[in-house]
Amino acid sequence: MGLKSWFPIPKSSGFSLANIPFGIISTSGNATQRAAVAIGEHCLDLGRLAVRDGFSECETKEQWQTVFSQPTLNSFAALGRPVHRSVRKYIQDLLREDTPFPQILKDNQELQDSCIFRQDEVTMHLPMQIGDYTDFYAGKNHAYTMGCILRDPKNALQPNYMHLPVAYHSRASSVVVSGTPIVRPNGQILENPAAEVKKPVFKPTQRLDIELELGAFICKPNQMGQPVPIAEAEENIFGLVLLNDWSARDIQAWEYVPLGPFNAKNFASTISPWVCLIDALEPFRTEGIKNENELLPYLQEKNTKNVFDIRLQVELTPKGGKPSVISNSNGKYLVYSFPQMLAHHTIGGCPMNVGDLIGSGTISGTDPGTQGAMVEITKGGKETIQLEGGEERKFLQDGDTMIIRGVCGNEEDGLVGFGDCTATILPAPKLYQ
Repeated sequence: MGLKSWFPIPKSSGFSLANIPFGIISTSGNATQRAAVAIGEHCLDLGRLAVRDGFSECETKEQWQTVFSQPTLNSFAALGRPVHRSVRKYIQDLLREDTPFPQILKDNQELQDSCIFRQDEVTMHLPMQIGDYTDFYAGKNHAYTMGCILRDPKNALQPNYMHLPVAYHSRASSVVVSGTPIVRPNGQILENPAAEVKKPVFKPTQRLDIELELGAFICKPNQMGQPVPIAEAEENIFGLVLLNDWSARDIQAWEYVPLGPFNAKNFASTISPWVCLIDALEPFRTEGIKNENELLPYLQEKNTKNVFDIRLQVELTPKGGKPSVISNSNGKYLVYSFPQMLAHHTIGGCPMNVGDLIGSGTISGTDPGTQGAMVEITKGGKETIQLEGGEERKFLQDGDTMIIRGVCGNEEDGLVGFGDCTATILPAPKLYQ
C-alpha cells in the first residue's frame, strides 16, 4: 500500500503522495509566479508556505522563502538531488495521514486556505528557464520506421545509430507550457519531389505532426572542457516532463539535407507543467531496447534498468468533435537513457547549464497503435487514422487538440503522473501567402 494522506487525493490521480512533482504557478489573487507541488486535484503553494513558516521543521529552512518565491525552479534545481530528495520527503511528511508535523498544515485550516488551491484555479507556467534545448533520436523503433519510409528498409538505420545517441540542437525559445496554442508554420515545401527541376512553393505546412517524447531537465552544470562521466550523469538530471516536439514533415523533407531539420522543428515544442523528480520515478526503472553493440566505455552503464516504465498515451480531438486515442506507447521504448544522452552530449567538452532541456526523441513501440507520430501511424501519409465520430486524419488540421498523457504505477501504491501536455492548432499567418 502507498502512503495515505489526510488531504483528499483521488486514487485515480497521478499526483499521489508517491509523486510530489514541482511546477510554477500564479493565481488570480496573486500574479507573482512561484513554486508549487501537485497533490491530487490541488496544488500546494510552496512560495506562500515558506513565507508562513511552513518549512520550520525542514533542514536549512532559512533559504526556502527565497528559493520558492522565484518565477522558475532553476534555483531549487541547482541545489542538487540530495536537497530535492530531502524537500520531497518533507512535503510527503506534511501531507501524510500520520504526519509528524500536524500543527504546520494538517491542523492549520488558515494555512490550508492560503496555500492550497484547486488546479483549475491556477495558471501554470514554464517550470524552468531553458537556456538550451537538444533533441535526441533515442527511440529506435521510430528511427527504424522513419528510415523505412525515407530510405530502403535495408538501410533504415544509419551506421552510427547503434553506437551513439544521435541528436540535433533545437530551439529553446519556442518551448512552451501545456495549454499554449500552436500556430501552424509556413515554409518552403517541395510539392512535386519527382520533378526534374526542384522548385519549392511557400505555403502552410500540410503535414503538421506530433512527436511523443520525454524531456529531462539539467540541474547540475559542467564546465567547458569537462565531460560528465556516465556514472555521475544521473545526478545532473532534475526530473522528467512529457514533451511534444511538433514537426512539419513537408517543410522538413525539403530543408533537412545536408544539416538536418530547421524551420520544420523550431516553431514550437510543448512540455507538461509538472516536473517529476527522478526519485519519484525510481520504482519504475526497467530495461530499454537492447543494444547488441558493445558501446564505447564512456557510454557503458552498470545498471541495465536505465529507463522508466511510463505508460504514454496520445489523444486527438477535432474542433467540436469527440476525443480519439491514437497511440499507446511506453517510456521503455528507448535504446539510450538520459544519462547516456548527457554523457555523449558533453564528451567533447560541451558545457551544460541548469535548466537545459534534453528530449528523448519520438517514443514508439513495434505493435500497431504504439507509434508516437502520425507519420508512422499513416505510413508516411498513405493511410488514414479513423477518429471517433467518423472524421479521418493523415496529419493535423486547424482546430485539432492534441493531448499527451503519461503515468506510472497503480492506484494501490499511488500513481505517478505528469499532467496533460496539450495544445490546439491555430491557422497559419496569412503574411506572404
